[in-house]
Amino acid sequence: MSWRGFKKAVNRAATSVMQSAGAIEKTVDRDYEEEEKRFKNFEAKIERLHKDSKGYLDSVRAMTLAQQRLAETLETFQDQSSPLAPACLRYKDAMRRIDEESRSELDAAYRKTVLDPIGRLVGTFPEYNDAIKRRQKKLLDYDRVSHEVRKMVENPSADATRVPKAQEEGLQARDAYEQINQQLIEDIPKLLDLRIPYLDPSLEAMIKSQLRFNESVCTKLESVQLDSHDTNVDEWEQEIQYAIQQMRELTICRSMQGQA
Repeated sequence: MSWRGFKKAVNRAATSVMQSAGAIEKTVDRDYEEEEKRFKNFEAKIERLHKDSKGYLDSVRAMTLAQQRLAETLETFQDQSSPLAPACLRYKDAMRRIDEESRSELDAAYRKTVLDPIGRLVGTFPEYNDAIKRRQKKLLDYDRVSHEVRKMVENPSADATRVPKAQEEGLQARDAYEQINQQLIEDIPKLLDLRIPYLDPSLEAMIKSQLRFNESVCTKLESVQLDSHDTNVDEWEQEIQYAIQQMRELTICRSMQGQA
C-alpha cells in the first residue's frame, strides 16, 4: 500500500470511530440501505442454493457407491446353489448400472443445467461486494471532508484560501460518493429482477433430472424382485422365520435377554 493509500485508510478508520461516538455526522441513504439489504439476503439464499445443490449430487454419488459395495458384499454370502443367487446377481448388475448412470448421465446434465448456471450467478457477487466496499470508503471520505468544511466555516482561519479548497475537495468527495451510490441503487434491482428468468430453467432442470434418475433407478430395481424361477417366496419367508427362531434359542441370546 502506498503512503497516500495508507493515509486514506487511517482517515477512514478514524472517521468511522468518530461517527460511532457521534462526533461526526453520518450520511444516511434509506433507498440505498434497502437495496443493500435485499442484495445481502439474495446473496445468502443463492449461495445456500448452490451449496445444497452440490450437496445433492455428492449425496447421490455417495449413495450409488455405497449401494454397489453393498451388492458386492451380499454376493459373497451366496453360492451358485443358493435360491437367492440369481436375485443377488441381478441386484449387483442393477447397482453397477445405477452407479454408471449417476456418474455419466446425471452428473454431466446436472452440472451443466444446474450447478454451472447457479455458480456463475454466485461468481458475480464479489463484484457487487467490492462496489459496496468502495461506496463505504467514498462515504467516509465525504462525511470527513463535510465535517472539516463545517468546522472551518464555524471557525474561520486567517488563510482565506483554506475554505474554498476544502469546499472543492468536499464537492469532489460528494460526486465520487453519489456516483457509486446511484450506480448501486440502479444495478442491484436489475440483478434481483433477473433471478426469475435466470433461475427458473435451472430449477426446472433440477427437478426433471432427479425425476428421470429416480424413475431409472426404480426400473432397474424392479428387475431384482424375486420371482417363481428363483424360489418360492412363501417358503423362503418360512425359512427366514425358522432361522431367526433358532438364533433366539441360542445360549448367547438367552444370556443377553437375561441381562436386559
